[in-house]
Amino acid sequence: MDVTDLARWQFGVTTVYHFLFVPLTIGLVFMVAAFETAWVRTGNEKWLKLTKFYGKLFLINFAMGLVTGIVQEFQFGMNWSEYSRFVGDVFGAPLAMEALVAFFLESTFLGLWIFGWDRLPKKVHAACIWVVAVGTVLSAYFILAANSWMQNPVGYRINPDTGRAELTDIVAVLTNKVALITVPHTVAGCFLVAGGLVTAVAVWHLVRRPGQDAGTYRSAVKIGAWTTLVAMGAMLLTGDIQGKIMTEVQPMKMAAAEALYSSEQPAPFSVFTVGTLDGSRPVWSVEIPGLLSFLGTGSFDGRVEGINDLQAEYEQQYGAGDYSPNIPLTYWTFRFMIGLGAAAALLALWALWSIRRGRTPTSRWLVRALPLLPLLPLAANSTGWIFTEMGRQPWVVFGELKTAAANSPNVGPAELITSLAVFTLVYGVLAFIEVRLLLKYARAGLPDVTPPPQDESEQDRPLAFAY
Repeated sequence: MDVTDLARWQFGVTTVYHFLFVPLTIGLVFMVAAFETAWVRTGNEKWLKLTKFYGKLFLINFAMGLVTGIVQEFQFGMNWSEYSRFVGDVFGAPLAMEALVAFFLESTFLGLWIFGWDRLPKKVHAACIWVVAVGTVLSAYFILAANSWMQNPVGYRINPDTGRAELTDIVAVLTNKVALITVPHTVAGCFLVAGGLVTAVAVWHLVRRPGQDAGTYRSAVKIGAWTTLVAMGAMLLTGDIQGKIMTEVQPMKMAAAEALYSSEQPAPFSVFTVGTLDGSRPVWSVEIPGLLSFLGTGSFDGRVEGINDLQAEYEQQYGAGDYSPNIPLTYWTFRFMIGLGAAAALLALWALWSIRRGRTPTSRWLVRALPLLPLLPLAANSTGWIFTEMGRQPWVVFGELKTAAANSPNVGPAELITSLAVFTLVYGVLAFIEVRLLLKYARAGLPDVTPPPQDESEQDRPLAFAY
């Protein structure tokens, strides 16, 4: 394994690990904000209980995501210095906006929300968590705009003297057609995860403690399950648009997603395929006629370019080389992304059915499947990003810079192996801590929100951590 492969493994491991926390953070903060808003508007204590209960789980996840995200930017300079040199003028702009605008909103107003219980007016306190929620989406938007530029470079020019990409139009970067559809698709995936977690925890408590706060948990199940179902519908809708844009700007990725070697009109979509070990041809498959044409072009009779024709076209345009990604990996991650998300939606539908007309869930199989409700959409999000990034190969910036030319020339295998081992060990410890904390506070159940007797001498007490 050469230096580039080691650097890719390290970046892949740390990125996928970090992204385990991001979807839950974005989706759950909106649900917590909705719970608190319901409490402010109705005065019903059940919404306050849900706010503080799921708010604690949100804070644990937010803190862990923050810690693991710091490593990402260091790797650009340490392992991918040639990439940073080439794209720094363009890539740095949206990342700077993310830090100066989005992260400022998140950190400042999250602090006010944490320490502002019983100090700020109810409406102001609820507004703080909504600002945090907006900040998380803005953060995702700026980061996805930077990533989308790698998929479809716009708003730049190549300086012939320095060989660097220079930003010429920040509006074009921020309104990149890839970014405009990737953002809602990614946010929908976040709600899929958050809805699954809210549903799973609430159903568990309904089964284990059917008489204690049953009405409150029942409300959480309904909201969590419906959030999951609506999010899955949004993912299918935005994913359909995303597939058509991907066919337009990265046709090789779409061809690799189907392992389509020869151009076809119409092109079928294979639900399941058994192929050769090198992924060069199918041996047996189950196909839906014309579906790939519809996914890629919007017409069941549309033409989809195959890998072989695109390879020949790219060789003429960019020179000799292999311009196809790892076919088996892109093929299966594309299907896992869809299948795992759909499975999570079916589990949410099962949970919703189990509480119909005031029933208490009794199926032991549903209880056993509860851990899958948040884990399946997490896996769907991760496989979706693996598909997105691996399907772009061999390019790190499509059409401009190959991955093999982007790594740091002075970093050797020893440094990469050592740092990868350290990251894996540290991240393993952090994962253990995260899971233990989430399980501990999820099992604890809803908090007591009865206000303590007010002492006049406490009116000027300092701000205190609410949890």
